[in-house]
Amino acid sequence: MLNRPTTEERLNQTAPKLLLRYFLLFMTIVYMGLGVCLWVAPIPLNLTMSTRRILGGVFVVYGIIRFVRIYREHFQNSSSKHERTIR
Repeated sequence: MLNRPTTEERLNQTAPKLLLRYFLLFMTIVYMGLGVCLWVAPIPLNLTMSTRRILGGVFVVYGIIRFVRIYREHFQNSSSKHERTIR
């Protein structure tokens, strides 16, 4: 019989997971950066200043929430995940 990897072994590769982790972190930085740019940079948009500030604040808050979720899901070690689910 051929010594081929099973589907489980192929799906549990670490390289795609590692790439996904850092891509998700990169996207949180993009969201927060876009929010800061809307807040302070003089970008020529057809939005009032109050609308730009509200939208910028929403992007920053969404970036922070997304960062916390991604950090908890992908970067905490498995023992602290286990403790969190038991509580």
